[in-house]
Parts: sequence; C-alpha cells; structure tokens
Amino acid sequence: MKQNVSVSFMLLGIVFNVCLIAANLLETKVIQLGSLTVTAGLLVFPVSYIINDCISEVWGFRKARLIIWSGFAMNFFVVALGLVAVALPAAPFWEGEEHFNFVFGMAPRIVVASLLAFLTGSFLNAYVMSRMKIAARGRRFAWRAIASTVVGETADSLIFFPIAFGGVIAWPELGCMMAVQVVLKSLYEVIILPVTIRVVRAVKRVDGSDVYDDGISYKFWKIGEL
Repeated sequence: MKQNVSVSFMLLGIVFNVCLIAANLLETKVIQLGSLTVTAGLLVFPVSYIINDCISEVWGFRKARLIIWSGFAMNFFVVALGLVAVALPAAPFWEGEEHFNFVFGMAPRIVVASLLAFLTGSFLNAYVMSRMKIAARGRRFAWRAIASTVVGETADSLIFFPIAFGGVIAWPELGCMMAVQVVLKSLYEVIILPVTIRVVRAVKRVDGSDVYDDGISYKFWKIGEL
C-alpha cells in the first residue's frame, strides 16, 4: 500500500536531522556557563527530543522510528564524509587544516559514543511517549513530553560521556557534566513546552492525525512497518 507523507512530517523530519548533525559537530567544544561545564551541543540537541515528542504524539512510534533511523543514517554519512575530507591531503597554502581536523576528525570513540547514545536515547524517548499516551488516553501531553525527555536525555548522557570522555576527563567532573547536561536539557524542554504544545495542536489540526500505538511492534529495527 502506498504511504503518504505530509508536508508537516517532512519539515519536522528535516529539522530533526539538521539538529542532530549540528549537535554532533557542536559536541566537540566544551563551554563554560558560569560555574557549569557543558558541551556546545546543548544549544541545539534538545530540539531533536522536542521534535521526537511531536512526531511520536501526532504520527506514533512507527513514524518516529523512521525519523530516528534517518537521523542515524545522516549523522553517519556526515561523519564518514568528514573523515574522508580529513584523510585527503590539504593544499600547501591552506592554513586551516589543524582546526578543520579538530572538528571533523573525530576519534572513533566519539563517533561510537555519539551514535549509540543517540539511538538509545531517541528510541527510549519515543517509546515512553507512546506508552504514556496510551495509558493517559491522550491526556496530559505536557507531563508525557517532560517524562519522556528526562528518560531519553538521561540514557543519552549515561552512554555518551563515559564512552567519549572516560579516562580523558576526571570521573568526578565527568559525573557532574552528565548530571548538568540532563538537568539543563530537561529544563530546556520545560521552558519551550508552551511552543511545543502549540506546534502539536497545529499539526494535529492541519494533518488530521492523532495516532495511538495500540498493538504495534516496538522493535527498533522494524523500519519497514509504517
């Protein structure tokens, strides 16, 4: 059967992928916010979880699964292109190689940490959102959005930081960074929640879609089930 994709779904999917790619590059910089140490990916990465919430709420887990895998594929593609570009010889007159290599020449452990954390956190976010929607019969979207984000962001941080920075950053400081990231990213969700609610309502009204995931498979590899 032919599957139709709405403009709203397509646009949210594009923004989701752009946010993930941008976050992957921004994660290479550690920034100081007052007394807090975080990665620059904090600026954009939470947006991907907000979009994940929107897609899961409006179109259900199966469409969210498709978008998550597309994000993984595009992230992998950009990382692979970056590594190829780093491996190619630079022009003798070009002076930016060191900085370019720092951003795009990510160590294998960073790549593995980023992709694994993204998959785990995103799927947990979509799963929690889906199951809570069924349990709440579609009510209490705000609480469901916050709870799913906390679960997803916590899993993401617990996987990414130990793999990416274990042995490089002292463990007490690393633990503090993980906790701060989870709190700030979840706070990000709370602050922008009024916008998220309005976007979800507008998309439901325009698309006429409000999916409940009764009886579906939550196996993350079943991409073909739409």
